[in-house]
Parts: sequence; structure tokens; C-alpha cells
Amino acid sequence: MAGSFIKVKCSDCENEQIVFEKASTDVNCAVCGTTLATPTGGKAEIPHDILETVEAR
Repeated sequence: MAGSFIKVKCSDCENEQIVFEKASTDVNCAVCGTTLATPTGGKAEIPHDILETVEAR
């Protein structure tokens, strides 16, 4: 199960958070609670700005 960790910027509060690109559950912003990633069965749907890949596997 390979996947990468990516840094995502919340479009509501500008918080930067690291999430797994193949998240299997909803990932919410730690500051405002906005959904950052939604699982799709493969790569998660991330409707926010992706800043960088932190760790590729």
C-alpha cells in the first residue's frame, strides 16, 4: 500500500496540514473543521490547494 503524504492548505482559514493522499476516512482541518480530504476508494479527493509532497513512498 504505497502512498504519499502531502501538505494541504485550508481554503477557509489558511491552515497548512499534512494528510495522506489515500486517506480512507474524512480528514478535517484541525483549526476550523473544514473537510480537507474525502475518500474515494483510491486517492482521496482534495478540493484545497496542495502545497507540496512531504514524503513520497
